[in-house]
Amino acid sequence: MARIPQHRIDEDNGRLALRHRQLRLAADALVDAWSAVEAVQRIALIGSVARPLWKEVPRFGLYRRAGIELWHECKDLDLALWLSSLEALPRLNRLRGQTVNKLYQAEGIGVAHHQVDVFILAPGSDGYLGRLCTYGRCPKGKPDCRVPGCGDAAFLKQIEDFAFRPATLAPDRCIVLFDRPGNIRRKAADLPPGDRAPA
Repeated sequence: MARIPQHRIDEDNGRLALRHRQLRLAADALVDAWSAVEAVQRIALIGSVARPLWKEVPRFGLYRRAGIELWHECKDLDLALWLSSLEALPRLNRLRGQTVNKLYQAEGIGVAHHQVDVFILAPGSDGYLGRLCTYGRCPKGKPDCRVPGCGDAAFLKQIEDFAFRPATLAPDRCIVLFDRPGNIRRKAADLPPGDRAPA
């Protein structure tokens, strides 16, 4: 079995930790942009980026065969958005694209707009309404636009056979970054980065 040099393990851990931080910085930039939209009542970080990094044996063949743990690989940014009006969705979609473009130009942080998954929820009930579409117009005429209910409100995407899990919003899995009624604003970049030091 091939031995993986320590410098390569360190480099890969550094790359994975950096990506986790970049996605949190992208979350902060999006919260800054979206919080200016009156219909946005609350924004929460969910998914793997909401958690401190953890070690696991990855899917990469060499590491998997050697049983070596690396930091978890975060591939996208998941955000929950509570809206008082779905009429804001076209603006929020434009702001997402503009914000990640500005972040790349200013900081060199590459997060594509389609790597930001936005789950739209109803204020008060936490009822799942759909996702913020990533297309530039609605409807786009793509096969996934034909899912029942997709585009009933402009840019509110429905995904076939998807069921939002309420446990996603549990306190240990969800970090509120912005809450208009509660006057809450916190930075994802200030959250603890990981539960163990890199190897």
